[in-house]
Amino acid sequence: MATCGGNSGLASNSDVQDTPSNSAQSAASVALSNVPNSTLGSSASPPVLPLHREPVYNWQATKSSLKERFAYLFNNELLSDIRFVVGKGRQAQRIPAHKFVLAAGSAVFDAMFNGGMATTSTEIELPDVEPAAFLSLLRFLYSDDVHIDPETVMSALNTAKKYAVPALASHCVEFVTKHLRAENAFMLLTQARIYDDPQISSLCLDTIDKSTAEAVNADGFTDIDLDTLCAVLERDTLSIRENRLFGAVVRWAEAECCRQQLPPTAENKQKVLGKALPLIRFPLMSVEKLPAGPVQSGNIFDQEVVNLFLHFTVNPKPRASNIDRPRCCLRGEECSINRFQQVESRWGYSGTSDRIRFNVSRRISIVGFGLYGSIHGHTDYQVNIQIMESDKHLTLGQNDTGFSCDGTSNTFRVMFTEPVEILPNVSYTACATLKGPDSHYGTKGLKKVTQESVAGTKTTFVFFKSPGNNNGTSVEDGQIPEIIYYRLD
Repeated sequence: MATCGGNSGLASNSDVQDTPSNSAQSAASVALSNVPNSTLGSSASPPVLPLHREPVYNWQATKSSLKERFAYLFNNELLSDIRFVVGKGRQAQRIPAHKFVLAAGSAVFDAMFNGGMATTSTEIELPDVEPAAFLSLLRFLYSDDVHIDPETVMSALNTAKKYAVPALASHCVEFVTKHLRAENAFMLLTQARIYDDPQISSLCLDTIDKSTAEAVNADGFTDIDLDTLCAVLERDTLSIRENRLFGAVVRWAEAECCRQQLPPTAENKQKVLGKALPLIRFPLMSVEKLPAGPVQSGNIFDQEVVNLFLHFTVNPKPRASNIDRPRCCLRGEECSINRFQQVESRWGYSGTSDRIRFNVSRRISIVGFGLYGSIHGHTDYQVNIQIMESDKHLTLGQNDTGFSCDGTSNTFRVMFTEPVEILPNVSYTACATLKGPDSHYGTKGLKKVTQESVAGTKTTFVFFKSPGNNNGTSVEDGQIPEIIYYRLD
C-alpha cells in the first residue's frame, strides 16, 4: 500500500538503493549502455552528474518481489534507455528512466515512446517540470510509493495530471485533504491557483472560511499575490471580525512594499493594496474600532473616512462605497422562525431594549433578527441588536446598525457582523434597542416553534419572558418576531 512521507524524493542520481556486494562481481559484470551526451547548449546545461555505476552482478537475486526489483531501477542508470533533463538552469537534473516502465504507467509516456510521432531522442528536456515533482511521479510508477509533503504536493499533483497518472493525483488530493490546516491553507491556495486546480482551491477556501483568524495569522498569508488576496476578501463566508481582517491586510501590504522595495508608508500601502482596499467592509466595524484602527493607520483615503463617520452617525445613512453586507462562515440552508401569528399596531420606543429569552433543541448559528418597522410609511431606524447568555449575562454578539422599512407589516432583516453560535438547552436572551417612530408589533405569540428542514431535521425554539424592563415584549406580544439562523449539525 502506498505511503505518504515527508521526503520530497529529491535524491541525486547517485542516491539510489544500496548495491549488493559480491566477490565475483567484477568477473561477471554486465556492460551498461553508453548514454549520449546532452543536446543542450553549454550555457543551459545542468552540471554533469556521475550517472554511470559499476555493473552489478546478480542484483536480481537480492530482490524477492517484482516491486522490489522495479523500485531498485528507480532513478538508476542500470538498464536505463532514456534520460530526462528536468527543470531549468542550475536547478535542472538529469534523471535516468526506463521506457517500458513509464509507458506501462502513463498513456502520455506511451505515446511519447511508442506513438505515431514517437521521439527518437535518448534525452528529453522538460524545463517546465519541477525535478522534485517528476521524481515523485517516477517513484510512484516504479514502486507505487508516494513521497510528497505540503511544499511539493501541488507540483506533484500537477505533474500527475500532466502525464495522466490519476492514481497519483488521487493520492495528492487525499494528502491535501488530510494535511490541510489553517496554518498552510494560504500556501496551498497560492499553489492551487498557480496550477489552476479548482478542487484544491475550494478545499483551501473552505478551511480559510472556517478558521480565518488562524489562517491570516500564518506566515503564508503575507506571501500571497494581490489577486489571491482579493479573491479571499470578496468572500461573504469569512469568520473574522472586520477590524482583525483589516490588521492582517495591513501586514500583507507591508510585506508587499518590501517585495516591491518600497518604504512601508501609508501612501505606498494604499498603492500596493489597490483594488483590495475597497473590499474591506469598514461599515461592519463599530464606531469605536474605526478610529483606533483604519483611521489612525492612514491606509484609507480622507473622503472615505468622512463617508464612514457619516454612515455611523446620521440617519438616513449615506450609501457606503465599501460593502456593508455581513460576512458569515456558514453553509447550507438559511432558516428563520416567526413566533407571532398576528401583527398589530402600535409599538413605541423610549430607549429601552425589547428582550425575549429562548433556548433551542439543537446547535445553530444565529445571523440576525427580523424586526417590525414603522406604521407611518417609509422610515429609517437605528438599532442595536444583541444576543446574551442569560445566566452569565455575557454578550455573545452585537451590532450597531440600522434598517429601512416601507410601512408594511413585514419584518425587516437586521444582521450580526458575525454568526453567534447557540448551544442546545442553554438559555439565551435576544435584545433589540430601536430608535425611531412607533412600529407594528406581533400578537398571539407561540411559546414553542418547531421548524422541519427539507431533510426532515427538526429545530425547536422555546420562548420565555425576559425579566426586568423589556419595553413590554413578552412571549405573547411585542418585538423581535423573527430569528434568522443556520443549523450546524
